[in-house]
Amino acid sequence: MNLNVIKEEVQKHLHDMVDISVFGLRNKNYEVHGYISNVYPSIFMVNVGGVERSFSYSDIATGEISIKYL
Repeated sequence: MNLNVIKEEVQKHLHDMVDISVFGLRNKNYEVHGYISNVYPSIFMVNVGGVERSFSYSDIATGEISIKYL
């Protein structure tokens, strides 16, 4: 998937709730539930219970994370 398409999709869902699945090393996977609070040229921020977490668009493109818009 093209990074520009991913950026546009995330930008369209600014302030919307999302579920993000993170596929870590050694099968240490976890999920994050929050809302997209900010978007920047290389990363986007997700507010999870008042704590900001950052994710990169390239993580979506490489499959290191998956995002589900709610």
